[in-house]
Amino acid sequence: MTNNDILKKLRVALKLRDDEIVKILELVDFRISKSELGAFFRREDHPKYMECGDQILRNFLNGLVIHLRGPIPKRGEKSNEQKKSNK
Repeated sequence: MTNNDILKKLRVALKLRDDEIVKILELVDFRISKSELGAFFRREDHPKYMECGDQILRNFLNGLVIHLRGPIPKRGEKSNEQKKSNK
């Protein structure tokens, strides 16, 4: 299974649009255009197909964690989950 396949399956499973994926990548300061992103979702025999590298997939997964859980709290700060459990 390639990085492109993983990215496609996550996009479908989480019902993400291209603009949402771009915003998720921006959470980890990784800039990519919608057209560059679209190249990852093309068929392998398409002339504009691009292989998704490890760095892009890693940044997407890190951004997805922030998107779903919220930002990482700094040392000494409590996360929203910890604040809720203390109430």
